[in-house]
Amino acid sequence: MLRTNLGQRIPEGMRDLLPEEVIVQERLEQDILALFRQWSYQKVLTPTLEFSACVQPDLEQDDSLYKFFDRNGHILAMRPELTIPIARLVSTRMRSGEFPLRLCYGADVYRNTSVRHREFRQVGVELVGSNQELADAEVIALAVEAIARLGLKSYQFNLGHMGIFSGLMLEAGVDEGLQAKLEEALARKDMVRVESLVRQSGLPGRVQELLLHLPHFHGGEEILDEVLGWSERPAVREAVESLRRIYRYLYDFGVQANVSLDLGILRGFSYYTGAVFEGYVPGMGFPVVEGGRYDALYADFGVPQPATGFAIHLGNLLEQFPLPAVEGAEILVFGSNDKQVIHQCLSLRAQGRRVEMSLGTLDGEVARKIALQKNISQVLCVDEESVS
Repeated sequence: MLRTNLGQRIPEGMRDLLPEEVIVQERLEQDILALFRQWSYQKVLTPTLEFSACVQPDLEQDDSLYKFFDRNGHILAMRPELTIPIARLVSTRMRSGEFPLRLCYGADVYRNTSVRHREFRQVGVELVGSNQELADAEVIALAVEAIARLGLKSYQFNLGHMGIFSGLMLEAGVDEGLQAKLEEALARKDMVRVESLVRQSGLPGRVQELLLHLPHFHGGEEILDEVLGWSERPAVREAVESLRRIYRYLYDFGVQANVSLDLGILRGFSYYTGAVFEGYVPGMGFPVVEGGRYDALYADFGVPQPATGFAIHLGNLLEQFPLPAVEGAEILVFGSNDKQVIHQCLSLRAQGRRVEMSLGTLDGEVARKIALQKNISQVLCVDEESVS
């Protein structure tokens, strides 16, 4: 039956990958996962589908999930990211493991949002079981090394801390409702919305100027001393000093030059509690790397553990790389005896050759034309037992 017009299209935000695009994506993923293994991270896999009860609590009032019912009436969701599924995995099947655990992944995620891609490949790591700043520095340094390994010469990472924002909100007397709205707007980089919320807040002028300045406050370690001049709250001071220690570790890792401090960074998922970071490449108006610390998430699964990690949006990086020529067959095998053609193809493939088998009887001239069109360098006629 002829498909309708809708049946010949794909859902918005999804995409097909052509052979040359698959080659690029697989090469990038293999290179990054090889780097993760060098840093002692082990790959895990989780299902594409999770119960909504697993992922929904950290996406309150968020309609970005693809959801549907199974035959038992349970609400299922396609995973929007991998951090929560891996937390479930660790809490159920690896809870007796030797912590800290270093885990990595490469998988597709799905988000029903207004962004260009709603299905995209992610590779990332989760370091579970350490609350040390050195753990934060390790995953940030690994993220920088991963982007560098891809051959991207121009990139920038920004590093902030959730504790600075929440501490300043508390000191300024911002109520929870306004704080949640500000946090959402900052996470989306919606500066128009931020200014509108601040100007309508009724907060003192000094507090308003501080809130408006925060998203633009970035640079080196010197900005941390200025933050300490804003606040005497222990929570803010603790967050600042934690960020300072992480930033200095990045110097030891040799990646500090690629990382700027940015106090306006806030992550969109509610589970982040400490240092947070983003990575950018030219020509893309959104982060291609996102990560941070999330020390409260594992308690939700009954196994309290501090954790930190990041994800690289690999699918969104494909356009940054030239597409290679697809490597096809080396030899086209044809002949009038199908059995002999099959056996010859099997023999050549056993030798590691890339072989295309003709389907049906061809004469030599047609076979050579096909080989030329497909950029196949050799033609073998089994009947003649000769190669041209």
